[in-house]
Amino acid sequence: MSRSIVRQSKFRHVFGQTVKAEQGYDDIRVSKVTWDSSFCAVNPKFLAVIVESSGGGAFLVLPLSKSGRVDKNYPLVNGHSGPVLDIDWCPHDDNILASCSEDCTAMVWQIPDHSLTRPLSDPVVVLEGHSKRVGIVTWHPTARNILLTAGSDNLIIIWNVGTGEPLISMDDHPDLIYSISWNRNGSLFCTTSKDRRLRVCDPRKREVVAERLAPHEGIRPMRAIFTRDGNIFTTGFTRMSQRELGLWDPTNFEEPIALLELDTSNGVLLPYYDADASMVYLCGKGDSSIRYFEITDEPPYVHYLSTFSSKEPQRGMGFMPKRGVDVTKCEIARLFKLLDKKCEPITMTVPRKSDLFQDDLYPDTVGPEPAMEPEEWLSGRDEDPLLVSMRGGYVAPKSREFKVSKKNMLDSRPTTRRSTSTLDTNSLPPELLGRLLEEIQNLKATVLSQEKRICDLENKLSQYTNGTD
Repeated sequence: MSRSIVRQSKFRHVFGQTVKAEQGYDDIRVSKVTWDSSFCAVNPKFLAVIVESSGGGAFLVLPLSKSGRVDKNYPLVNGHSGPVLDIDWCPHDDNILASCSEDCTAMVWQIPDHSLTRPLSDPVVVLEGHSKRVGIVTWHPTARNILLTAGSDNLIIIWNVGTGEPLISMDDHPDLIYSISWNRNGSLFCTTSKDRRLRVCDPRKREVVAERLAPHEGIRPMRAIFTRDGNIFTTGFTRMSQRELGLWDPTNFEEPIALLELDTSNGVLLPYYDADASMVYLCGKGDSSIRYFEITDEPPYVHYLSTFSSKEPQRGMGFMPKRGVDVTKCEIARLFKLLDKKCEPITMTVPRKSDLFQDDLYPDTVGPEPAMEPEEWLSGRDEDPLLVSMRGGYVAPKSREFKVSKKNMLDSRPTTRRSTSTLDTNSLPPELLGRLLEEIQNLKATVLSQEKRICDLENKLSQYTNGTD
């Protein structure tokens, strides 16, 4: 069976290779937070790594060209008051990055093209709406400025970061959310949860449109990602704690398209999907290997290709978007492996003798331009990503300034249920308006009385201290 599969695969001989030592990034204090995120995010311009820091949470942002040893005093991005749990680069602007933290907030940052010269502590926008730590942050694949966050309050909030407003809140999950993945055009997303369910959600309808109980029978965390053709690839554990992967059709969750046992290990498998090659890379936390598979529409549907092994176990992993790979070397993927004190880029290459551009390896890939605006997506429109050619390699555009509209939410704390933009008193019922005005007057009176009491106490204190003198 395997002979007939590999004979037809152009990715049969894909091999991984660690770059030279001087092209890695050394002396990075990778975060020791016990959270199953990748701790690393990368794009064609920057490498971002969540690091250990005292007095709050921080992450390191390096231009890709700044390899070698990292100065221990290199400035960090340190606006969070609690440990950072997840980071994600905006797919439509290589200088914009979102982060989330145990401090119950998510933040959006604009990173300058040059190296940071001083610590960056002022985000472009702060997103406050969760009541517990925020563990997942992920951008919409095709709509500008749409960001999804999920917290330990089991709440999912979708934001327009251009205004700082929460657009949609969903509280359909009764337990901790492990992972979230958008489909290709951003019309749906899938989630895995501690209640052992795999769900497919339609955010604009605010409902779960399909779900499957225990796609993997084990109780350890699962992961799920949408494939290009709309199926869902999952990783999890069997009842006997063996690691397992599965492929599912969300329109028919009764039986898996494929289910494959791998090995016995405790590390959660983090899947990274290459839509252009229809390949998935599995990186287990604490593993020293990366397995990769090809997904096709022929049995057995998920085909094992090979394993890249190294000596040291990985703490996390970053996955370069396809427009950041080197087409002149037939590189089809680049992963950034986090170790305790450094980050090692790993190139995945298809061996070819020709120096010409390989059309079959590099179909047009997802580009940096959004396909629609937030209002269009919210109104129900769906668009596939806008594609760019890889011929001649990808050239990153210059950075654009990210601006937040004046009706943003930074001055007032948003609720988790509805947008709290500027209050229009004309739209309120007279009775409610009267009660609000009365409550405001009462609060003012309370503040004045407390101020008078503070003044009296200060006077008494000064008399007492003068008397003791």
